[in-house]
Amino acid sequence: MIRLEKDAGLWIATIDRPDKANSLTEPMLTQLAEIAEAAGEARVLVLTGAGRVFSAGADLEAARAGLALSPQWERLSSAIAALPCLTISALNGTVAGGAMGMVLACDLRVAVTGAKAFYPVMKLGFLPQPSDPGRLVSLVGPARAKMILMAGQKVDSDTALAWGLFDELVEAGALMDRVQELAADTIGAKPELAASIKGMCGG
Repeated sequence: MIRLEKDAGLWIATIDRPDKANSLTEPMLTQLAEIAEAAGEARVLVLTGAGRVFSAGADLEAARAGLALSPQWERLSSAIAALPCLTISALNGTVAGGAMGMVLACDLRVAVTGAKAFYPVMKLGFLPQPSDPGRLVSLVGPARAKMILMAGQKVDSDTALAWGLFDELVEAGALMDRVQELAADTIGAKPELAASIKGMCGG
C-alpha cells in the first residue's frame, strides 16, 4: 500500500489506500520509515498520497491496537529530517493526526487548494510525536502551534499558507508537475552541493 517510484534521482513514495483515506497501518508506517532510511541514495524524496486525501493518520483499528503510540512514527519523521537530499510533501489533500509528523519533517510542503491540516491529539488523549511540536513551532510560531495541538484548530489551505505551514498552493491537476519543477535544480546538482546548501539553511 506504499508505492515507490524512482526516476533519475527522484523518489516518489505514494500512500496508496484511498478507500481508507490513506490511513496508515503499522506495516505501512514501517515501510515508509524504511524508504526514508534508504533515501540517502535519492536526490529528492517526495511523499504524496493517492486520491483526495494525503493521509488521515493512523488506521482506526490499528490505533485502537496501539499504533498511535508506536515508535515507528518518530522513526519515520527522524529519518526524513536526517536526509541530506531535498524532501517534499506533495499534499494531494488533507493531512491529519500522526501523518503530520512526516509532513513537518520535510523541507517543503506543497498542497492542493482546499487541503486542510489538523492534529487532534488533545481531543484523542495522546501526546504528539516528540519532535513534532518543535518543528511545528519553527514553522508557525508557538501560539499557532498551540492552536493546532491544544485548541484542535483545523487549518484550511489559505490559513496554512499564511501561517507558513504550507509553502505553496496549487490546483490539484498541477501538483506533481509543480513538485517536479521544484525538484529539478537539486536533481541536476551534485549531491554534496545540495547537502551543503541544505545544511547552511539549517537542516
